[in-house]
Amino acid sequence: MMFMMIGNMCRWCALLLVLGALLVTPNAQSKPAKKKAKTTAAEASPAPEAAPSLEPKALDILKAASSRLAAARTMKFNAVHFYESPSRQGHPLAFTTKSEVTLQKPDKLRVIMSADGPASEFYYDGKKMMAYAPAENLVAVADAPPTIDAALEQAYHSAAIYFPFDDWIVADPYKEMSEGMKLAYYIGQSKVVGGTTTDMVAYIDHGVFIQAWIGADDKLPRLLHAIYLDDPERLRHTLILSDWQLDPTVPADSFTSAKAASANPMPFAHPHPETSPEPKPSEKPKPTKKQQN
Repeated sequence: MMFMMIGNMCRWCALLLVLGALLVTPNAQSKPAKKKAKTTAAEASPAPEAAPSLEPKALDILKAASSRLAAARTMKFNAVHFYESPSRQGHPLAFTTKSEVTLQKPDKLRVIMSADGPASEFYYDGKKMMAYAPAENLVAVADAPPTIDAALEQAYHSAAIYFPFDDWIVADPYKEMSEGMKLAYYIGQSKVVGGTTTDMVAYIDHGVFIQAWIGADDKLPRLLHAIYLDDPERLRHTLILSDWQLDPTVPADSFTSAKAASANPMPFAHPHPETSPEPKPSEKPKPTKKQQN
C-alpha cells in the first residue's frame, strides 16, 4: 500500500503520502485497440448515432442541489471516500478516507482527513494554504489566491492535492459538472441512502460515469458512485456525504493551525515535478494514483 512505502520515498513524496492519500489523476491509459472486423458494403456507412440525452428532470435535480449548496455561506459535512486500486497480485483492493470539511465562502476551507494510513490536515484562510501531516510533523505552506475555487485549482496543479468532493464546494457546482456533461437521466427514488428519500440520477461528466443520490426534499447530495470510462480496469469510486450543516456558526480561527504552522517545513510542490498533473475533470470522485501493494 502507498502508506507502507513511505520509507522508500523521497521526503516530499512521503509528505504527500501521509497527507491521507491525496488524490491524483492517474496517467491516461488507452483501451486496447480492437481488431477491425470485415464489413459488407451495407455496413460500411453506418447511420450516425443519436446525440446523447440530457433529460430535463435529471438536470433539474442537479441544478437544485447546486443551488442549495451555492446559497450557503458556511458549510460543514463529512465525506467518506471508498476507492479501488490494483494490488501487485492484480486484484482490486479497497481503500478509504474520511474528510471532516468546514468552509466559509468565498475564501476559507479546512479539511481534517483520516484514512487507511496516516492522517492529514489542510487549511486555507484566503491568503495561505497549509498541508499538514501530524504523525510526521511535516507541513507545506504556500501563498494562495483569494477564492476557494482558485485555491483548489492551485493546490491540484502545484502539488497534486485533490479532494473527491471539491466540485460540490465551489461557487457554482452545476457549472462545474455541466461543462463536461454528455449524458444525464433520471433513474428513480431510493428510501435507503442517507436515511431519507433520495432521487437517483446518472450522468457522464468528462469521461466519468456518475450515479448520484440526492435528497428529494433537502436537495443535498448523499452518495456518488463513479467509474472512469477510459479506465480499462473500471475501478470503482464511492463518495458518501453526510452530517450536512448549512450556514452554521464557524469560529474565526477554524481555518488555520498554530501547531501545523510550527511543524517542519517542506516545499509546497508536485511530488513528481517531471509529470505534472493533467487538467482536472469537473467531477466528484477522483481516482487516486494506482497503488502497488
